Amino acid sequence: MPALATLMRRALHVVLPVDCSSCGVSLDEDPVPFFCRPCWGSIQPLRGPACPRCGRPFASTTALTYSPDHLCTACRLRRPAFTRAWSCYPYEGPLQDAIRMFKYHSKVALAEALGELMWSAFRDSPDVDMLLPVPLHASRLREREFNQSLLLADRLSRRLGVPLSYGNLVRLRDTQPQTELTRSARLKNLRRAFSVLHPEEVDGKRLLLVDDVFTTGTTVNECAKALRKAGAADVFVCTLARTM
Repeated sequence: MPALATLMRRALHVVLPVDCSSCGVSLDEDPVPFFCRPCWGSIQPLRGPACPRCGRPFASTTALTYSPDHLCTACRLRRPAFTRAWSCYPYEGPLQDAIRMFKYHSKVALAEALGELMWSAFRDSPDVDMLLPVPLHASRLREREFNQSLLLADRLSRRLGVPLSYGNLVRLRDTQPQTELTRSARLKNLRRAFSVLHPEEVDGKRLLLVDDVFTTGTTVNECAKALRKAGAADVFVCTLARTM
């Protein structure tokens, strides 16, 4: 059956040609929707020394050799509310193309492949009691019709065998997109934008918050503040990608 399905997809591409969304080569197969094998295979995890709090990569390969607990400047100046954050890949190249298509052009067929990418780079997950996606405001959800962070969290939840909570952490205000703002404006934009509806569900729990892209960390930090206020013991963060 898989071989027959492959032949059918190849035949379909002959009738309705599809180009790789990253390099433009014509696809004769689509193991990952919209991308050729070489482009998808070029996506490599973030490696090397990074801030042990927020995951910001350090320029020097020996940055943590003599001080493994050394925090980046941002974390020293303003300690995050989350316990620790990991980002799986750099937000660049084919992965950047894929996330933009997934998030802004409703290519939800990419959810499975992106979820698998996330899982393959995050197998050393801390022990947690529950996963939560960064929520969208109701009006944004109606407009987009899906929450990309929830789709990623769902796949990671199934891989880790950890329950997923998707309605407890909510966004109270329909804030301006963070990508349009300066860092100081981002902080004001998201202040008290999140809340926990049922604090008893997270009280004393170790939580893993899931999002698509880590830029300044403002969004996940504000979510972590709300979860901590509700009594969470730890809030870890995992994002599929990080801007560099």
